[in-house]
Amino acid sequence: MSWKGITKSVTRTPQIFKQKFNLGEITKDPVYTDAERRFEELEKETKRLHDESKKYFDAINSMLTHQIEFSKAIAEIYKPISGRMSDPDSFVQEGNTEGIRACNEYEGIVKELQETLKPELEMIESRVIRPADELMEIIKTVRKIALKRDHKQLDYDRHRAALKKLQDKKEKTLKDEKAMYRAETDVEQATQDFNYFNDLLKDELPKLFKLEREFIKPLFQSFYYMQLNVFYTLHERMQNIDVGYFDLTLDIEAAYEKKRGDVQAQVEAISITKFKTTGGRKPGVGGSKYATKALEANPDSRRPAITEAGEENPPPPYSPGAAANPLSPPLSAPLSATSWGSVAKSKGAAPPPPKPKPSRLSGAPAVENVTALYDYEAQAEGDLSFIAGDVIEIVSRTQNDNEWWIGKVRGKQGQFPGNYVKLG
Repeated sequence: MSWKGITKSVTRTPQIFKQKFNLGEITKDPVYTDAERRFEELEKETKRLHDESKKYFDAINSMLTHQIEFSKAIAEIYKPISGRMSDPDSFVQEGNTEGIRACNEYEGIVKELQETLKPELEMIESRVIRPADELMEIIKTVRKIALKRDHKQLDYDRHRAALKKLQDKKEKTLKDEKAMYRAETDVEQATQDFNYFNDLLKDELPKLFKLEREFIKPLFQSFYYMQLNVFYTLHERMQNIDVGYFDLTLDIEAAYEKKRGDVQAQVEAISITKFKTTGGRKPGVGGSKYATKALEANPDSRRPAITEAGEENPPPPYSPGAAANPLSPPLSAPLSATSWGSVAKSKGAAPPPPKPKPSRLSGAPAVENVTALYDYEAQAEGDLSFIAGDVIEIVSRTQNDNEWWIGKVRGKQGQFPGNYVKLG
């Protein structure tokens, strides 16, 4: 903005404030106000027309591009897994050569579609998007004229208010007479400027609105037929695909089930799919071979808890993820603390957060020591942290190992879950 423009903006500021809060005498022209409202709608709708047609153009291009990328992703999955370090003894050739060939054929068809649709998409750009751009440029020019008209109205109202103030003055000095003469001249010039732009817009805007309606008719017509051509071409080409990998004699669901076969049952049978993020197994799922060996070495290390219904539900309750895990035995297991700690750490069988603490803890017998079976990290202030194998001095405990006890280790005292340790 030039220095002259800055000066005018500062001069108009008081009048802008008055206009905003409807103070003083404000010029109002109902005919122009209605035309301005319609012009704002035209401005907004033209921009939306431009944006939506551009989005449609981009969406068709993106759809074809993503079809190719999807096919490439499928082909990568079909290819053999590179490297055999995970299974050195396996020499079975992996990969789906038939599927990879189908992916390549499909990519070729979609690329051919891209070339076929290119002229149609270019027509959308030239017959819809570009005309909308040109209309937007016209609207920007009209907007500048409307802004200038608003500025002239501010000057017109400002000079009239200054003249009226001088005219209302009872005792006028020579200086006031000279100022009034200048004010009358300013009002006359401001009136001419304002009327010129105000009348221009009132006369020309209705013509623009009529032309805008005529502009939309061929635009919509072109878009409709070009859209039909795009989808007709897509439908015709995709309907005549003959890759061979796909069985088009079946409906979608039947073809899906045929291709899938029993792979879902095979996936569900894999033990690793049953593991939670805590590393524990769901009930009924077989453990690892290392856990099985540990059980065979210590068959008494797994003490089931008998419910009222007579069913066996292995503890501890604080570790639902590890409840059925042979690496998470009850407190009476005869394994040493060192064995428990090393097995737990090597297998990543750390138990999940314990149950909420009770409000009170009952007293326990005299001082005694327990051995930590698992790592426990303090969950809140007042908890005692320890690692598997630590010897903890009991300060207070209940007779139920499913409750919270109080103990000391390495000079610190705090609460901890009773079934995380082993008595004796």
